[in-house]
Amino acid sequence: MRLPDLEAWAIFASVVEHRSFSGAAEAIGVSKATVSKAVTRLEAHLGQSLFHRTSRRLTLTESGKRLAEHAGRILAEAQAAEEAAHDAATAPTGLIRVTAPMTLGLVSLTPALAEFLADHPGIEIDLNLSDAKVDIVAEGIDVALRIADLPDSSLRARRLGPIAIHIVASPAYLERHGRPTHPAQLGEHACLGYTNVSGPWRFLGPGGAEAAVRPAGPLRSNSGDALLPALRAGLGIGLLPDFIVGGDLARGTLEAILTDWHSPPVALHLLTPPGSLRPARVEALIAFLTERFRSLCADEESRSRLRPE
Repeated sequence: MRLPDLEAWAIFASVVEHRSFSGAAEAIGVSKATVSKAVTRLEAHLGQSLFHRTSRRLTLTESGKRLAEHAGRILAEAQAAEEAAHDAATAPTGLIRVTAPMTLGLVSLTPALAEFLADHPGIEIDLNLSDAKVDIVAEGIDVALRIADLPDSSLRARRLGPIAIHIVASPAYLERHGRPTHPAQLGEHACLGYTNVSGPWRFLGPGGAEAAVRPAGPLRSNSGDALLPALRAGLGIGLLPDFIVGGDLARGTLEAILTDWHSPPVALHLLTPPGSLRPARVEALIAFLTERFRSLCADEESRSRLRPE
C-alpha cells in the first residue's frame, strides 16, 4: 500500500490559503521551488492538475476546488495533532482566523477578543467582520459566528443561544402612519429591508397563526446598522435583531410593534471547519466564546421579555 504524500497535501493547502506559491513558501519557510515540486508531485500522483498557472495568475481547477477542503483538513488536523502532543502546560500560541457579522462583532465580539488576547499573549487573531456569508473552508477561517437557522452542512456547529428579533418603527412614523395590528398590514407600510435575509418577512402569532409579507420601502441594505438612521428619522418599519435595535428601544427612539407576533426562531451559532482535531489555541477560543456568548444570549432574551411594550 502506498502511503499518501502528506507533505505535498499540506503544501497544496498552504498554496490555496495564500493564493500563490511564493506566499505559501514564505509562510512555511521553504523555497518556492520546494512548493512547486510538491504540488507537481501531488498532481502526478493524482493524475490531474490542481491549478491553472499563468504568468500573472494562479487559479484552482475544478479538481483543485474539490480537493482543497480535504487538503485544508489534512493540514489542520496534522497541526492539531502536533499541538496536542506538546506539554499540556505550554500556553497555546499562533494565529486564529475569526469571522462574525459586523454589528455583533463590533458590539460584543471585539471586547471579548480583547479580554481573550490579554489572557493569551502568544495568540494572534485575524478578525474579518462582514454581514456577507463567508465560506469558512475556502477562506481558511478557524472560527465563525453566524446568526441563522442553519442548513445541514459539513461544518461543525455549536448553538450558543437565541437571538431576539424585533419589528420596530419610530414614534413619529407610527403617529403619522398608524400602528399595524397584524403583519399583513405591513404591506401598506414602508419597510426597510435587510438584503442579506432573502425572501418575505415571516411571522408566527397567537394560536399558531402564520403570516408573511414582502418588505418594500425606500431603503435596502446589507448592513442592519445602515438602516438605523432611516428608522429613527421615521422613514419606515424595520425587522432587526436586539443587538442592533436594543439601545434605541431602551431610549425610546424606536418602538417594538406587533409584539404578539415574532419571527421564526434564529440563534447564534459558532461554526468551525469539518474535522475532529483542532489546534489548542482554537479550542481555547471556542471555550471562551461559548461561555461568553451563551451568557450574552441569555441576558438579551431576558431583556427582551422584560422590555415594556
